[in-house]
Amino acid sequence: MLQFPEPSLEEFYRTYSIGTFDVNHDETRIAVALNLSGKFNLWGLDLPNTFPYPLTYQDQLPQFVRFDPQGRFILVGFDTDGDENSQVYAVSPNGGNVVPVRLAPGKRHEFGAISKDGNRVYYSSDKDNERFMNLYRYHMDTGVEETLLEGTETTISFETLAPDESSYTYVKGYSNTYSVTYVVIDGEQICLTPDAEVVHLTSSSRYADENTILFITNFNSKYAYLAKFDIKTRHFTPLFQPDGQDVSQVAVNQNGRIFCAAERGVVDSLYMGDLATGNFERIRFPGAISFGIKLHESGRLYSVFTQENVPANLFRRELDGTWTQLTNIRVIGASTETLGQAETIRYSSFDGMEIEALLWQAPAHRRNGHTLIFPHGGPQAADRKFFFSLYQYLLAEGYDIFQANYRGSTGYGAEFTKMIERDWGGAPRKDMLAGIDYLIQKGLATRDKLFVIGASFGGYMTLLLHGRHAEYFLAAVDIFGPSNLFTFIESVPEFWKPVMDVWVGNPERDGDKLVEDSPITYLDGMTKPMLVIQGANDPRVVKAESDQIVEKLRALGREVEYLVLEDEGHGFTKKENELRVYKAVADFLKRHQVS
Repeated sequence: MLQFPEPSLEEFYRTYSIGTFDVNHDETRIAVALNLSGKFNLWGLDLPNTFPYPLTYQDQLPQFVRFDPQGRFILVGFDTDGDENSQVYAVSPNGGNVVPVRLAPGKRHEFGAISKDGNRVYYSSDKDNERFMNLYRYHMDTGVEETLLEGTETTISFETLAPDESSYTYVKGYSNTYSVTYVVIDGEQICLTPDAEVVHLTSSSRYADENTILFITNFNSKYAYLAKFDIKTRHFTPLFQPDGQDVSQVAVNQNGRIFCAAERGVVDSLYMGDLATGNFERIRFPGAISFGIKLHESGRLYSVFTQENVPANLFRRELDGTWTQLTNIRVIGASTETLGQAETIRYSSFDGMEIEALLWQAPAHRRNGHTLIFPHGGPQAADRKFFFSLYQYLLAEGYDIFQANYRGSTGYGAEFTKMIERDWGGAPRKDMLAGIDYLIQKGLATRDKLFVIGASFGGYMTLLLHGRHAEYFLAAVDIFGPSNLFTFIESVPEFWKPVMDVWVGNPERDGDKLVEDSPITYLDGMTKPMLVIQGANDPRVVKAESDQIVEKLRALGREVEYLVLEDEGHGFTKKENELRVYKAVADFLKRHQVS
């Protein structure tokens, strides 16, 4: 019989990705971000047919997409090679060359809403206010732009628009754990929650009708829940709180049908409700994680679902409750059954706090005895049961993978998420160490066969663990991680800076702590081989953060490989670059394995 080889790096690298999407007014077409050509573009699906066809040839990742309600054009935001400075363009429903709508090179445009007649676009931008951003309304038919609101004390962003444009909502963001939503009516600003001075989160406001706003908040609660605000009475009402879960997404239509997703640790739940009765029920969905739920006026729900061994795909929930898969992204040469899945484990940290983690174990016949310690990015995010082709490739190469949701991670309640603020290198680092020790004690990992690898905050944690605890690791891979918290605070985008005081710390007030938590403080301890990967256009962790750690370590005679991607930012959006990164990581790990 024929014997087919197991998937190689090429097969895993050619697993395509899906991004933002929108559905047109009569549900005959979907516009979706796909990288089927190896680079991201906007693609179309004509329903009920689902064969994709290209709408743009920008070769850039769409940041947002929205159909004109009248069907005349599609709005789409593109940045340039990962710089995150989205510009607004329009493309014909038939695709082709894009037409500039709002351009301000080097500045960003964050889409908010489009009017029902398609003639007015609402958005946020830092083009006139780089520190706090402003809210704008642009008239497509006349070319006139108005400034609706100027940010003054902290970053603001447009959120959503009433169906009749009689009001709109926007968010003031003080930190990742403190944001307040306001509704603006004839210039009057009204907070949706009872007390804007209480530290809490609000997000995802949606109009059920001109007078009813649904939104997510954790006001006076450990977990985020769904709430309602009545504009006429100005009354705030909690609406739905799933037990022990954070509501994370909500969609509502004009008929009062509600869908919301909630996360608890590493998985999501999906709920369907009715605004009139307030009743909600949990419903099944084809995956473990949901992204970007969109509810049509018909009552059909659209969302992207994924799980560890299934790439992200777009689905539609029919009116009878069944799911229709609209895309079919898969791993070439592999079946779902042969791909790895993660086990959820829990362990006690240094102070007795329970930490949840994911442990991926390589197939027994491929296992090489080495374990990759993967701290996640964010840091106020979480490792969850989603598909990542790099993990699947590394599992196929024989590596086990460990991912801990250290304190500061999301999905475990507000207080847990706050625990990392102004303590980036303290308790979260100890949580990671406790997890490593747990693996070793349980015989799930071998002390002298560990690597550490991470991106963004995960790269920061990689550098810190390497500098302070090099004895644990054979080598380290840092992917655009901050190396010096002082320079990091100064180099982030201007509209991030108002939140840095709470999130990371203040250089004057917290100077000693920032020194203690900066990886660059521990250069003497970074004795193991290291691979550093950086996008040249990264606006979040600028290239200088990687440059300085590489330069200083090389000056000390340390073994450091440095890969800079000139056309990428805070991530990898082009398949050829993804392959370069995967290959560099795989080769580096292989060279530093021990028998």
